[in-house]
This record gives sequence, structure tokens and C-alpha cells, in this order.
Amino acid sequence: MTDVAADTVPYLGPERVLSGIQPTGNLHLGNYLGALRRFVPLAERCETLYCIVDMHAITVWQDPAELRRSTRGLAAAYIAAGLDPARSIIFNQSQVPAHAELAWILSCVARIGWMNRMTQFKEKAGKDRERASLGLYAYPALMAADILVYKATHVPVGEDQKQHLELARDIEQKFMVDYGVPGFLPLPEPLIEGPAPRVMSLRDGTKKMSKSDPSDY
Repeated sequence: MTDVAADTVPYLGPERVLSGIQPTGNLHLGNYLGALRRFVPLAERCETLYCIVDMHAITVWQDPAELRRSTRGLAAAYIAAGLDPARSIIFNQSQVPAHAELAWILSCVARIGWMNRMTQFKEKAGKDRERASLGLYAYPALMAADILVYKATHVPVGEDQKQHLELARDIEQKFMVDYGVPGFLPLPEPLIEGPAPRVMSLRDGTKKMSKSDPSDY
């Protein structure tokens, strides 16, 4: 490992925003207030990439045909919310092999102890963690790859995702130190703004609103 600090050389590239939503279940109020409503103003300020994170969706089982329909439906929702494909890049994650390739490299940089501290895995896996997929456990490494493969400088996140972004920064800094490339990647900053950084479930006010919450409503 080199002794050069990862942040001694500043990143001098362009400002670039990246965000994504899973194509699972129906979009809800939390998606609109916490993400979609903020996407268009950001596109007017800087370079923006909006991803449909279908690889994250398969950390739990998905019906392939339904996942394809949901992916197209979410792309339509992005455009219906006001995103202009001529101004923002809209794409689905699985169509870019670099996401999976970089996720493997970052998985070899990240540490088990860091992953063990991720509260979202504990919440999603519940009591039956032994039956959870390895993909669900390694989810933060893929999320870090999503951000870093495009050298994104800013990531709109809700309060519940801030821990994952902090981990992405830790993984990135270790990568740059390990390989002696200070300043090669920007340290992504969270964009936690707007009236609803965390929208709670209307069924259980102690939990965050979620598309995976089983309900016909």
C-alpha cells in the first residue's frame, strides 16, 4: 500500500450527478418527493445521469418478464416526470457491463467489517439472514460502482441512503491509496435536500415508505 493520501490531489473533472431507482413495485409518494421531483431541476444545473437499477432489484428474486415491464415503466415515469432524454442520460444498469466489473474490483477493496455495519442489510434480511442472497449483502459495493464508474460528484439520496454513500467514499479512498492514484476519482457528495428527505410509511409510521412493502395500496 502506498503512503500517498487519496485526497492530497483534488479531482478536477466536471460536476456530474447520478441517481437511480429500482424497477420493482409501483412508484409511491416517497419516490416522487425524494427523487423524481428533484431530478429535473438538477438536470438544469449540471450533467445528470439517471439509472434504472435493475441489477440491484435482483438481490431478491424477480420474475424476469415482470422486471422487463417494470424497467420500461420506470423509464416512462422518468420522462413523464419531466426529464428530457436530450439533456439527461437515462439508462438501465444491466446494459452497462462496467457496473458489474467495477463492483467486483471494489468488493476486493471493501472490508467485511464495513459491510457488517450496513443497517439496511439487517433491515431487509430480517431475522432469516442465513437465507439472504450474497448480492443483498454486497449491495453497497455495487452501489459504489454505480457512482464511481461515471466519476459522479454528487448523488441525491434520502437520509436512509447516506450510510451507503459514506461507505462508497471509504471504498473509493482505499482504492486510490492502494493503487497510488490520488485524485483519480471525485469523492461524491450527498445531496439531501427538498421537503421530504425521508418519507415514512402510511401503514407503519416507524418505517420508511417502500415499494417492496406488501400492500395492494
